Amino acid sequence: MATRIEPPVLLSRLLVFVFAAMIVVLGVLGVTLYNMYPLDRPQVFFLMTAPQNNLDIVVAEMVPNDGDMLENFKRSFIREYIRARNEIVPDARIMREKWSNDDTGVVNAWSSPEIYNEFTKTNMWNAWMSGVPDFEFSCSVEFETGAIEIEPRNPDNNEYAVSFKYFCSDSNRQMAKKDYKIRVKLDMADGTTMKWVDRLNNPLGVRVSEYIIESGNGDPLDTGYLETTGNIQ
Repeated sequence: MATRIEPPVLLSRLLVFVFAAMIVVLGVLGVTLYNMYPLDRPQVFFLMTAPQNNLDIVVAEMVPNDGDMLENFKRSFIREYIRARNEIVPDARIMREKWSNDDTGVVNAWSSPEIYNEFTKTNMWNAWMSGVPDFEFSCSVEFETGAIEIEPRNPDNNEYAVSFKYFCSDSNRQMAKKDYKIRVKLDMADGTTMKWVDRLNNPLGVRVSEYIIESGNGDPLDTGYLETTGNIQ
């Protein structure tokens, strides 16, 4: 006679299977919740969320596994800062957006308040931000390929000297290339705060806290290339 499982036995086995599955699910859920806390852990802002303009973010130091990674990041940041601050394109809207002191201004986001205040005193900044219309005028930054364009001065204090060539042109002519060397200091202190709206322009909170012209006879933006009428001198 074939063995037959009575209904109460079958039901009990089903209940054992259901309870075992519930225990596994609860275990996975518990591990997930444990890994989520604390909720204030550091993060890079890959996700777009609702604007929180009144929120300040505290940036904690990121320690990479390879020390060269952080050094390469510093050098890349310095190059991009020099370009953002000194390069000019013949589009007034883009220039005002890039150099503005509001949420879209990358130079403002990448500079300490003191350095940005000095930047707003340059001739180029005042010419572009005073309402000059579009015209054929541009300035470019060139780093020499293979050259030591960024020289460590005091790496432990995040001080570097950057060398580059700078030239401007309009629809009629191009000025001769001029060599500049500028010493910058990066502020990467642990616990640096920044506005929520700055998170995309400067997710790690790095800022230039010193900007000193070592050679080139003054700030590139003060060399007389641009008059308020929009002509090259």
